[in-house]
Amino acid sequence: MPDDQRSTTPLAAAHHVTVRAGGREILSHVDLAVGPGEIVTVVGPNGSGKTTLVRALLGLVATNQGRIERRANLSIGYVPQHLTVDRTMPLTVRRFLALSPRANEGSLDKALAETGAAALSEAPFQDLSGGEQKRVLLARALLAAPSLLVLDEPTASVDIPGQAAFFHLMRDIRDRHGCGILLVSHDLHLVMAATDRVVCLNRHVCCHGTPEAVSRHPEYRALFGLGAAADEDVAVYTHGHGHDHAHG
Repeated sequence: MPDDQRSTTPLAAAHHVTVRAGGREILSHVDLAVGPGEIVTVVGPNGSGKTTLVRALLGLVATNQGRIERRANLSIGYVPQHLTVDRTMPLTVRRFLALSPRANEGSLDKALAETGAAALSEAPFQDLSGGEQKRVLLARALLAAPSLLVLDEPTASVDIPGQAAFFHLMRDIRDRHGCGILLVSHDLHLVMAATDRVVCLNRHVCCHGTPEAVSRHPEYRALFGLGAAADEDVAVYTHGHGHDHAHG
């Protein structure tokens, strides 16, 4: 495939995907694509199918209809919403990261530095705050040199300043590595800072587009309330940078 065509081909995409489980429809005819250098956020209430969609994209959930496409040899870094580690296990951050098959001293130190977690290297993983743990999990994901980063509720259990800092970090990582990023979030607050495109999900795609457009869409407001995306809540800082992204 020519380089110019490859650059516009999605890294991963769902085409009219339907997933059923336990006699009910979890996802209904959902379309989603993440391109190189693009940050896409899936928002929706609890039970809307966000995690199921991510798991389908990763090949962990079978689809009943539609299809999933991933680039050949696609390298994926995944940051889960939660990770429970036995508190009786003596596990420092460095030892935790060293469990990754791609870890070596150089790559480990680089990943910790890039995520702002270098000072946590010898800290017990179990004693980290929510924000610190997310940065370490992100460092682990970066060890795979991913062309696609997938993060499930990356700012859960993180305070507001920590959320803003984390979204700044996401944008910086995208700009440095040119990777695509798929975020899953329960709402649009602060996601505006980093996201190029938003998909609002409630088992089906309710609306999609820029954060500004989605925040004003009637279906988004019906799900989250009329005040859910007021300007003072969403626009903590605006998404602006001096280059274009390739979109799939």
